[in-house]
Amino acid sequence: MNKVDYLRISLIDRCNFRCQYCMPEGEELKYLLSSEILSCSELLILLKEVFIPLGFTKFRLTGGEPLLRPDLREIIEEINLLPETQDIALTTNGYLLTEQAQILYDAGLRRINISLDSLNPKNFDLIIGRKNRNFWQKTWLGIQKAYEVGFNPLKLNVVIIPNINDHEILDLAQLTIDKNWHVRFIEFMPIGNEKLFTEKAWIPSEDIREMIRKKWGLEEANILGHGPADVFKIPNSKGTLGFISQMSECFCDRCNRIRLSADGWLRPCLLNETGQINLKNDLRKGITTEEIRKKVADLLLIKPEINFKERNSGTDSGIYKRTMSQIGG
Repeated sequence: MNKVDYLRISLIDRCNFRCQYCMPEGEELKYLLSSEILSCSELLILLKEVFIPLGFTKFRLTGGEPLLRPDLREIIEEINLLPETQDIALTTNGYLLTEQAQILYDAGLRRINISLDSLNPKNFDLIIGRKNRNFWQKTWLGIQKAYEVGFNPLKLNVVIIPNINDHEILDLAQLTIDKNWHVRFIEFMPIGNEKLFTEKAWIPSEDIREMIRKKWGLEEANILGHGPADVFKIPNSKGTLGFISQMSECFCDRCNRIRLSADGWLRPCLLNETGQINLKNDLRKGITTEEIRKKVADLLLIKPEINFKERNSGTDSGIYKRTMSQIGG
């Protein structure tokens, strides 16, 4: 059984973008009230008394958009102070990084992933569902700021959607040649916008690699990260190219993570909605952390059976009840 020691923590379900692959177009989402979200103190109790005793040492902060969380700096500082913490990282859309990159760095954060699905401002606006406010430029300036304050290497996440941004694959890959930037190509998944997935489907990572291979060549980078990416590089480039192939190249057998949503639901598999536990409710009902830890330990034992292995739905109904922003990306 693979060791599960990596917890992805969603801090908030709200986002200042409305990316096509994350939220259904035209559908109003009901956001959580602040009282429904795990507080910083509740999160720290779960980390100290449930997850760390079970061997968790790696943590990634996600959303929604985590930079919208008012106490983000405090959360980063507190997790960094835990002696068992081996790694803490954050995933953001980058829009607020011009103002917050230095704050995050000063809090002790050193690893950051920024979503960048297009280098074309108009196409970027189309993907993120926002218009006429210089979203691309502000995001790009945020990336530069993060690099400037010391986030080096910098990771850029790219979800490739057929006929929307697949024509930009080579331009995005080229970003890794002259800078120590790490571009991660992510296969489009059937979560967040089922209609779009049905219409567009997804492009296998090997097809993307072949495009890059024909242009520059491609070699294995021999880098072992904390996540599921297969890492390559263009010969003589400063950065790397990662491929997260959850649809075409199942990596369930080496999955080392589970997800905690902003409202306290622990989800053992991104692509399967079975087996979830509401830790927030347990905590607020006064159930002891020993009992909660036992529930989580039992869930970890059956995680291999819950892991998504099929290529169709991953749920009994074939419908995902929560969007990616609600789960925590």
